[in-house]
Amino acid sequence: MKRRLVEPFVLALLLTVLLAWLVPYPGTKQSPFHLDEIAGVGVSIIFLLYGIQLGPEKLKSGLTNMRLHLLVHLSTFVLFPLVIILLKPLFVTVFLQKVWLPFFFLAVLPSTVSSSVVMVSLAEGNVPGAIFNASISSLLGIFITPLWMSFFMQHQASGFHLADITGKLMLQVLLPVTAGLLLHGRLGSYAASVKKQLKLFDQFIILLIVYCSFCDSFSSGIFNGFGPVYLLAMLLMVTALLFIAYGAIWLVSRLLHLNREDSITALFCGSKKSLVHGSVMSKVLFTGPAGTGLVLLPLMMYHAVQLFIISIIAGRMRRKHQQALTGHA
Repeated sequence: MKRRLVEPFVLALLLTVLLAWLVPYPGTKQSPFHLDEIAGVGVSIIFLLYGIQLGPEKLKSGLTNMRLHLLVHLSTFVLFPLVIILLKPLFVTVFLQKVWLPFFFLAVLPSTVSSSVVMVSLAEGNVPGAIFNASISSLLGIFITPLWMSFFMQHQASGFHLADITGKLMLQVLLPVTAGLLLHGRLGSYAASVKKQLKLFDQFIILLIVYCSFCDSFSSGIFNGFGPVYLLAMLLMVTALLFIAYGAIWLVSRLLHLNREDSITALFCGSKKSLVHGSVMSKVLFTGPAGTGLVLLPLMMYHAVQLFIISIIAGRMRRKHQQALTGHA
């Protein structure tokens, strides 16, 4: 992997937010361009293509490694939310009270798929285990994320109905994934040959969702009063959250005596959060469009931080492993 100061997609996210600030009208609900609806269709296509690329055999490759699976999913769906819940008494200022729910939303999201597998491969960890756990995490998130959010949104959003929201996510996410799995035999090899182009499509749809979300938020003035100090504070908070989760997973990996490959997979899959799922679920869970930009802000920051820090850690792990192998040779 080539070393970059800034990942191109992270830079694209920043430019998208800047564009939404400068030219918000095209992405608002009042716009005749219907970009939000286009993004919704694009999301279903993303998960259809994801199912085509995944294939049933990848899901079967690591079923027996239960200690690894439990550690990854308990970290993703239990450790992260509990950390944010325990820290809630510290969110005492007006600013912190505004961002607690977006941070909790970040905490209950599933793990990433592609970047988790890439990082595990770079560090020479258990790649089949990473594919299995990241994929299952994505599917579990359809049910677990709305369930977690229901405990804290029922009293804030009168239109929040868990069954309706889960149904929408199943139609937009689970149904396309299932259809993709069924089409894997016919289209799987072709999808693998155009993987780079499909990744660009994924990123384009995410950028479109982010643009529409921030257009509505900027138009409504929800970010009024959010200066550089607040943004820096949020950046430090997401970085601290990443290190807390990473440290806890590392400790449990040692207590469970996981081997090197499984420990790497647990660390990288269990500490990452999916911007794709966050973008999709924010549209479904937060029906008031003005607030979705604020909801996505901690997630976007976490996405950038996790790419930067985990890529450095993965590179160091690979070098240390290769040095150890050379020393034993």
